[in-house]
Amino acid sequence: MEEDFEFESPEEQKFSVDRYEEMLRNEDQYFFDAKAFESIIDYYITKNDPIKALQVIEFAAAQHPFETTFLIKKAHLLASILKYDQALEALTKAEYLEPSEADIYLIRGTIFSSLNDHTLAEENFFKALELADSKDEIYYQIAGLYQVQGSYEKAILYLKKCLKLNNENQDALYEIAFCYDVLEQQEESIQFYKQYIDTDPYSFAAWYNLGNAYHKLEQFEAAIDAYDYAILIKENFSSAYFNKGNALVNLDRFAEAIEVYKMTFEYEPPTADTYCAMGECYEKLELMDEARSYYKKAVKLDSNQSDAWFGIGVTLDFEERYFESLHFYKKALDIDDENPDYWFAIADARYKLKQFDESIEAYTKVVELNSTDVEAWLDFSSLLYEIGRLQEATEVISEAIKCNPDEAVLYYRLVAYLFAAGKYNEALNFLEIALNTDPEKHYILFEYLPQLQGNPIIIDIIKKYSEGK
Repeated sequence: MEEDFEFESPEEQKFSVDRYEEMLRNEDQYFFDAKAFESIIDYYITKNDPIKALQVIEFAAAQHPFETTFLIKKAHLLASILKYDQALEALTKAEYLEPSEADIYLIRGTIFSSLNDHTLAEENFFKALELADSKDEIYYQIAGLYQVQGSYEKAILYLKKCLKLNNENQDALYEIAFCYDVLEQQEESIQFYKQYIDTDPYSFAAWYNLGNAYHKLEQFEAAIDAYDYAILIKENFSSAYFNKGNALVNLDRFAEAIEVYKMTFEYEPPTADTYCAMGECYEKLELMDEARSYYKKAVKLDSNQSDAWFGIGVTLDFEERYFESLHFYKKALDIDDENPDYWFAIADARYKLKQFDESIEAYTKVVELNSTDVEAWLDFSSLLYEIGRLQEATEVISEAIKCNPDEAVLYYRLVAYLFAAGKYNEALNFLEIALNTDPEKHYILFEYLPQLQGNPIIIDIIKKYSEGK
């Protein structure tokens, strides 16, 4: 039977380890009581040396053959180095000696979970639950199993059970946020964290996750308040500063965001993400030298930070250094060639450099990657119209309408192209559709073709819709 060991003091542990290592050097056999063996095993586990810990277990099992603790530790260590068959074998022996030991079933459940045998994993976890005095860790493992299976509602249920028994389990707090996120249940997430905070108002993790839930619902002021509470409780909580900075950016409070991002440097080394975020703030403030400086710091830390390469390009573009900007846009594209924003920037820079064929190629890629980018469709068709390829401009805007049938601005642009092509009846038909979709945007038509402002037929149709709506 397993004894209730008292743990050795650090001095006793050192004495036991020294004596054990002396035994190995002398190639001798010393006797150790079970408590000393357990202490030696734990010493090697804390040193992250599972092989030496397993070696101690062999000696311990030889001297204490009916002690299940050593078999359980052996199974745990073998599982940690992915020797599952041997681990399961050790657990079978332990079960034979002491079938009511909960850890046997907990470790076995963990192994079956790693082997994707969810049925056997669940069976063993619930067996452990029946036998264990302390159930919070088992609830956490069951929740993890349900997450792997995609049963996030069940996972939340067991994470809540875990937290009810141990409200200091930070991992469980974060996992609940993840589950609610996957289920897109941010309102429920907010409700949960508020209730949790009522019972534990000093949980920085709960305030932080509450802030993240508000952030995802775009309630940025509420998110900032929650991050502030997290920071108040844990001053060195750099993730809370970073996310607070992001929330401030979303409120266009760029100067404040920069100061908050800088706070992270007091508690952790600067990261490429933080430098890049700061660069973006300076860019929005049109302080391009500072923006470029932070983007450069970002790529120095991480040369695969595509957004920072792109940011350098944007600052040069702003200064009308289009040829130089292309070099950096291409660097970003080398890392992420499926990013429509990068292609859009290249298309625009090529257009400004009057490299129209290359611009058309880039626009084609933008709308292929993001067919809902109305601005890209408009600019693409506008370029074709400008260089006298009216038929293609009309085709592009028609394709845009297929992809975005509710966007009135596209219909008005098509009306302009049809008038320009002399297709008046068709143009008037589409004008009615445009006005039906959004009559207030009719000014777009005149912005593009001012000469239509004097057309009485068009004025009459617009008046009919404007007054009738």
